[in-house]
Amino acid sequence: MRLNGMCPICYIKKLLVPLKRTKDINIADKYDNNAALTPPMGWSSWNTFKNIIDQEVIYDTAVALKETGLLDAGYEYINIDDNWASSSRDENGYLIGDKTRFADGIPSLVEKINALGIKVGIYSSNGTLTCEDLPASLGNEFKDALTIADWGIEYFKYDFCHNQKVSKYAPLIYGITLSKSGDRKESFYPVTDAKLSGYAKLMKRKSSPIGVCLTGLDGNIGIAEYEIEIETPGSYTFTIDICKKGGYKKYLQVLINDEDTYEIDIPPQKKWNNTARFQTTVTFKKGVNTIKLYNPIRTKIDSAILQYRTMADAIKKASENTAKKNNQTIKPIVFSICEWGFRKPWLWGKTAGNLWRTTPDIRPIWPWIMTIYSRNVKLYKYAEIGAWNDPDMLEVGNGNLTEAENKTHFSLWCMMNAPLILGNDLRKITPEILNIVTNKHMININQDALGKQAKRIDSGWMDILAKPLANGDIAVCFANKFGGKKKASLALTPLKKDNYLNFQDALDTVKVYDVWENTTYETSKLIVEVEKHGCKVLILSKDLNKEF
Repeated sequence: MRLNGMCPICYIKKLLVPLKRTKDINIADKYDNNAALTPPMGWSSWNTFKNIIDQEVIYDTAVALKETGLLDAGYEYINIDDNWASSSRDENGYLIGDKTRFADGIPSLVEKINALGIKVGIYSSNGTLTCEDLPASLGNEFKDALTIADWGIEYFKYDFCHNQKVSKYAPLIYGITLSKSGDRKESFYPVTDAKLSGYAKLMKRKSSPIGVCLTGLDGNIGIAEYEIEIETPGSYTFTIDICKKGGYKKYLQVLINDEDTYEIDIPPQKKWNNTARFQTTVTFKKGVNTIKLYNPIRTKIDSAILQYRTMADAIKKASENTAKKNNQTIKPIVFSICEWGFRKPWLWGKTAGNLWRTTPDIRPIWPWIMTIYSRNVKLYKYAEIGAWNDPDMLEVGNGNLTEAENKTHFSLWCMMNAPLILGNDLRKITPEILNIVTNKHMININQDALGKQAKRIDSGWMDILAKPLANGDIAVCFANKFGGKKKASLALTPLKKDNYLNFQDALDTVKVYDVWENTTYETSKLIVEVEKHGCKVLILSKDLNKEF
């Protein structure tokens, strides 16, 4: 841990005393872009094709999506995963498709697929390169967002490969300088004019032109605040004047009037000189303006939140710009956070996107699928309308999964309100797999308007999940995770006592619909027998006269 110019006493105190954040990055409104109001449904190229994709494969898959009836069943997105882009941007720095495999260009492909009534998704990464080492979007967020919106993309998966963590260190500041954009006249405001809070402190420093510099803004523990009178409102060049220190990156946020946030990245410094200037462009109003300087980054989670929100905001603004430019209604873009679950995105994901990966990549291997399920099922409290836990794409129809395993995998993803993104080769889909992934009752459970993820109410050799539905029914899933046929039973009492399920006023006898067997019966106690790696999915209704 670096001292970074901080006063030694403050540094020791910081290590010993629990710190209160000066600005909590976790507090933010829900990301509201009017997209993914139910879990997204579609197909992605990655699980089957990996890096061998081209415009023909993508278009032929879109045709298959429509001709097989998958589109009518609700699968509306064709998502082009990694490997679509050329290894170099165009002469203006914009992303372009692979020059031979996507020779007609991504916009042309999007137009052809849209003509089928299908939406298109695309992929980038929250780093300097994608997972396949192609150009990614860190530092190019708004430029890439504009590209995606102009192409008519409606689903955007944003990965985490080659990520560069935002530094928790702030520069050592001796002042700020303001000048009206286009004007060479500068006004300097020393840090001695600023109000300091938290661990922010002025320290004597010979390298500073004013004899002191401001320290203690590192790691979200201090703020410096100015109040400056502006006579002419508008755009200004905002310069941070710093004392050089340390061969490591630094980061600063500038908050104007508690409304507009600007970022300044400071590279590692070499001390050929003692001071340096770093600039951004800000907007001031007429009259007194407040300026707050701080670094909100304390942990790797803070860094991920900041970077994903940056792209999320860019996507929303780009959608609005494209709609305005074309005189059209806004076409919202589903924003899929693919952070792999290492930075607890379920705690902050709804403030930065529509869905968030909770796990590493899925594989068509039963124990692996169960491991992913076991992690995601615990997170039911965090899912809600427009904000979904994502345990990764479906492997139904891939690998050597049995029919029972395919059916259980699909059922669990439906119960957990997971996005239903197919990953098999739709051009070769079998009737058996097609029947599984188009089961209308399972899809209805997943797409239910209430938006509540299933809660696991019992676990062990046989897991039992229960999910409340908008019409007052509940769906119950018995999943046999391990070997051998097993029996299980469940009385209605625990279901009626669970407030999450909202089934309190059910009678002692309920109407039951067995989704996979397509049978209906009445019972006062659920009794099932489930094959190895199989499942039973039952819809329970309080209405004994209900027709399913």
